[in-house]
Amino acid sequence: MVAGGPVEHGFPHLGTVRSAVTALYRRLSEDGLRTFAASVAPADVAFGDEDDLHLGAQRVARELVRHFRLPDARLVVCFREMTHAADVELAAGPEYFVELNDRFRTHRRDIGAALAHEVAHVYLHRLGLAFPTTAENEILTDTVTTYLGAGWLLLDAYREHGEASQKLGYLTPEEFGYVLAKRAAVFGEDPAVWFTSPQAYTAYVAGRDRARADERRAPLSGAGWAARRRYAHDRRDTARQDTGRPRPDSPYEFTPDGAGLKVAFPCPVCHQRIRVPVKGRVKARCGLCRTVLECDT
Repeated sequence: MVAGGPVEHGFPHLGTVRSAVTALYRRLSEDGLRTFAASVAPADVAFGDEDDLHLGAQRVARELVRHFRLPDARLVVCFREMTHAADVELAAGPEYFVELNDRFRTHRRDIGAALAHEVAHVYLHRLGLAFPTTAENEILTDTVTTYLGAGWLLLDAYREHGEASQKLGYLTPEEFGYVLAKRAAVFGEDPAVWFTSPQAYTAYVAGRDRARADERRAPLSGAGWAARRRYAHDRRDTARQDTGRPRPDSPYEFTPDGAGLKVAFPCPVCHQRIRVPVKGRVKARCGLCRTVLECDT
């Protein structure tokens, strides 16, 4: 939790975020993800200053447990002084103890955001989905929270007022916007209407632009002129040198295949690698998320 200090910006964790999206599709499948087509509604997690602190926190926790399809899970929420925004004890269940930072006693509008991340920890714990390191696991948790419809709360908790700032979660504001935009493209949502923070909207737009850039990378047909020219140059070089070694920043990789070439590139939806023949215009269907892609190879 950043409270008053500098907020990191940009896309420093984008590789891990994309791996998290792929891992989520592999674990739940495209059909499983469709059960999360509706995001958490603002009214369901609203928390007013007149609400009882503990009863209100329990109510919001129950709503998030319901959203994550954890019918037998029970969260016991308490408050204490701590460095982080929140913490959850991942025991065998069905009862889980969540501690929230004392700061939320007077910043109640953000209790839903803090609880969303902790309930996602419980969800991932039950799924058995984890990354090797603690830092990667926190990025995974933020990504899953957002892709499954509760992470807009975390982005909306990002606010800056003069020299004061606040941000929850481990993703940067722009990375939250990136994942939100990926979700919006799949489920046809417009999360921008839920933001109360103007900084959250700005970050969402930046993330949305980065997400849309994934759809304009060669060999996808929507690639821009510069990307298509670079792709054609790399394809000619590979054909002459008989090597599939890509440039370090290349989103695609050529491999010799008998009499021709094949090109591998990430799906712009789930980031699973797709491999197709190099033979002009082709349609590729991602085996993981089932997206049909128009390609010019």
